[in-house]
Amino acid sequence: MTDSFGTVELLDPARCVELLSTVTVGRVVFTRLAMPAVRPVRYVVRDDAVWFRVPDSDVSLAGALDTVMGFTADDATPHEPASWSVTALGRTSEVRDRRLLDDLARLLPSTHGPADDRYVRLLIESVTGRYTMPAPQ
Repeated sequence: MTDSFGTVELLDPARCVELLSTVTVGRVVFTRLAMPAVRPVRYVVRDDAVWFRVPDSDVSLAGALDTVMGFTADDATPHEPASWSVTALGRTSEVRDRRLLDDLARLLPSTHGPADDRYVRLLIESVTGRYTMPAPQ
């Protein structure tokens, strides 16, 4: 398949999850006041889920918990000819298990002060991805 970026290869779900594991910053997509909203987050992938932390003070994202959210990450750099993009959808939940919270705190260091962070799990229920090569010149 080709599009405006060149040749596009659709990726199978296992490859999508594998690629998500190779970068650490993605974007959470959710609804806020009936409008789309996007927040960048640092994350890890494990156990078929995306795990991330948000400040408790971010009420817009905190209010979207226990709903279906989107998550997207990519590796598209100007100096590389090829790129990939992956989008996952799934229900989110706040992590409350103390042992899991301690583990996530080590995996996801806070950049704004850890005192009141919330940890979120987005269970990957649907995932799609594309690998893009530039069009031949």
